[in-house]
Amino acid sequence: MTKNRFFMRTTTVILTGLIIGIFISACNTTQPKSDKTSNLKSGQTGWISLFNGKNLDGWTVRGNANWLVKDGVLTGTSEKGTGHIYADPVLSDLEVKGMFRITDLGGGANSGLYFRANPPADNPESYPNGYEAQICHNQKAYTGWLWKPGKPTGKADTLLTKDGEWFSMKVRAVGSKLQIWVNDQLVMTYEDDEYKKGHFAIQCHNPGMVIEAKEIYYKDLSK
Repeated sequence: MTKNRFFMRTTTVILTGLIIGIFISACNTTQPKSDKTSNLKSGQTGWISLFNGKNLDGWTVRGNANWLVKDGVLTGTSEKGTGHIYADPVLSDLEVKGMFRITDLGGGANSGLYFRANPPADNPESYPNGYEAQICHNQKAYTGWLWKPGKPTGKADTLLTKDGEWFSMKVRAVGSKLQIWVNDQLVMTYEDDEYKKGHFAIQCHNPGMVIEAKEIYYKDLSK
């Protein structure tokens, strides 16, 4: 009986030790990676939101266009006139991306995503001094072209968009190298260094149109 009790006690101690060891090992097992860690692998790290989807905090209106947030979308209309809306960050080397849609209500739809842009000192309500990634599907210098004030400058190699449809646009500017992607396709590369630093801005150019934007993010590549 004594030997049996000793054997049973020894077996119980061993089994208890094994169970405790398994429990400790399970507790120390690495937890699933967070979304932030996953984003590192997907290349999304570093993107900063420009638009909160709720209001115009962080944006400044210039000109007479009407800007509001509707159903989580930044929306510009030209009921009262044309104009621009500027985001707060001032950057030199950068990337910016977003989803855009323009709609013609009878006056032609023409917009643009500006970068390294600043309001003219002598007339802040006028057209920005800076670069513009064109958003317009009905003219020769169409969506994806690079514009400088009043002048089509860098040619996009293909038109991938049309009125009334959402599309993605991304801009990268590092030093003098400027690039524009539309629907994830690189359509324009150009070298120019006239404008060094400035804001992002969105344009409402024509009377009788709507410009919509959402999911707008940027990276500061100068850091």
